[in-house]
Amino acid sequence: LAALERQIFDFLGFQWAPILGNFLQIIVVILGLFGTIQFRPRYIVVYTVWTALWVTWNVFIICFYLEVGGLSKETDLMTFNISMHRSWWREHGPGCVRRVVRPSAPGIPEDYSYVSVTGCIIDFQYLEVIHSAIQILLSVSSCCFLC
Repeated sequence: LAALERQIFDFLGFQWAPILGNFLQIIVVILGLFGTIQFRPRYIVVYTVWTALWVTWNVFIICFYLEVGGLSKETDLMTFNISMHRSWWREHGPGCVRRVVRPSAPGIPEDYSYVSVTGCIIDFQYLEVIHSAIQILLSVSSCCFLC
């Protein structure tokens, strides 16, 4: 359920890399459950290997949003450089007040606008880090349960 919730918010932000990862996570969790119920060791091995990859991906997400090393949350890495979309939580986090300011200068297209966000209780990058940390905890605990 946590991966499905994360999938929805990544779709709202058009973040294609996390969408792909969440989709694979949902599929492999279903295979892992089936493998556990039917006692199919190969499915359990696939789930275990995927869990290691999933934990690695979530550690990368944490490093990305906390800007560890040379990573920057301002890049289009999560959208595969296809679009300028960002995390949905950037403008819609708890307590955030979103204000759209239309430019008044001549020569600027009508559909161009600047979005100002103020008053957020928790910054969006910390919400993304919390989501990834929850995914890591759930993955490690479920993998320990299967083994």
